[in-house]
Amino acid sequence: MYELEQVGTQSYYINCPAKIGIYAQSEREVYLIDSGNDKEAAKKVLKIADSKGWSIKGILNTHSNADHIGGNDFIQNKTSCPVFCSGIEADFTRHPILEPSFLYGGYPCKNLRNKFLMAKESIVSDFSSPEFPKDVELIPLPGHFFDMVGFRTPDNTVFLADCVSSRATLEKYGVTFIYDVSAYLETLAHIETLKADIFVPSHADPCNDVSELVEINRQKVYEIEQVIKTICDTPKTTDDIISEIFRRFNLTMTIEQYVLVGSTVRSYLSWMKDLGVLDFTTDNCMLLWKTAK
Repeated sequence: MYELEQVGTQSYYINCPAKIGIYAQSEREVYLIDSGNDKEAAKKVLKIADSKGWSIKGILNTHSNADHIGGNDFIQNKTSCPVFCSGIEADFTRHPILEPSFLYGGYPCKNLRNKFLMAKESIVSDFSSPEFPKDVELIPLPGHFFDMVGFRTPDNTVFLADCVSSRATLEKYGVTFIYDVSAYLETLAHIETLKADIFVPSHADPCNDVSELVEINRQKVYEIEQVIKTICDTPKTTDDIISEIFRRFNLTMTIEQYVLVGSTVRSYLSWMKDLGVLDFTTDNCMLLWKTAK
């Protein structure tokens, strides 16, 4: 864990739970692509950079989930480097309380205000900043989170963030987090058209052809859709549906998993309602989801 792997003439990644990319703009100056999940990850990143004689010029954040920005604060304080992100992701990075609040749907209790869901705040610069490396291409990848992006480095390495997961990850977790299911499917279709020398997803092995990963992740979406549709053959509350999803995918209920899976299930319900697959009704002061007639 935390081994440095080279994937292009100027591109590397640190192998850890959410891969940290590195773009070496020169022999001595590098940009990080994400920063790991916490202070300890950041320390390991700085140790690797020091061993290579690298100076960190900036951190390019793909999105604002805590496991991708958790090292920002420590690295920024140690190096004074800028952190780049944009849109809603920038707001969440400046104000990390937004992530557990959004997932929970209200003010989060202390059990949710932890490093797993809430990083330390960062000082953020927009991608339009003159300091942003102009030789790095931004690739919009919405769906998993609000304004997630990937990056293409000059050696034609594409860092894909969280838009695809490995088969093993999908089998282990059953239901991976998605904010906007429609946008997520559009992103999968988009990356299927991309060409690169190598793709580096955050939660899958690097590959030269991303099409197999795309299809695995697409089919998982349709599998979950069908499970929810079956559950809603008889009207169910949202929490009834969430509970049944935990049972069917053999998931362990913790408060962290409840908010992550629960938020994802609500996103599926919205998507399926907009498609006309599901409808809702109210009965006895309860909102009930049911298959559409």
